[in-house]
Amino acid sequence: MLDEVKDGQPEIPVGMPAAPDKDGRASPIDVHVGTRIRMRRTLLGMSQERLGDSIGLTFQQVQKYERGANRVGASRLFDLARVLDVPISYFFEDMPDSVAGPLGQAARRVHGLAETQEPAFGDDSLNRRETLELVRAYYRISDPAVRKRVFDLIKSMGPTEG
Repeated sequence: MLDEVKDGQPEIPVGMPAAPDKDGRASPIDVHVGTRIRMRRTLLGMSQERLGDSIGLTFQQVQKYERGANRVGASRLFDLARVLDVPISYFFEDMPDSVAGPLGQAARRVHGLAETQEPAFGDDSLNRRETLELVRAYYRISDPAVRKRVFDLIKSMGPTEG
């Protein structure tokens, strides 16, 4: 329920479903933020239940945030950033210009992030489970010398940079 109106806009309580687009789908921004939550949680090897417990939510609520079905409020985003050990800006990084719009493009220019960057592995490979599991396995190698050799081996197996 909408309790208050501020600046002519109703205040949406935390956990309320996100305002859908015109075609009934979740907001692309909410989906992007949810994807970033899932990616970081998975990278840390944390279950949805454990993440939920640490911020006072059920795993079903965490699922809804990760799908973008529920909008993440500012205080909840702050809690997520603290538990996932990332700055709040992490949740908005790598947002496509088509989602961020002109305001997002202007913010990147102000903060010196306007350089055009090619995706590291193509369109979506950084968000794939295989990539996250590979990174987690890599960081579980406790010996820095062995980790460096694994890194060098993987680099040598790919195409040479030209």
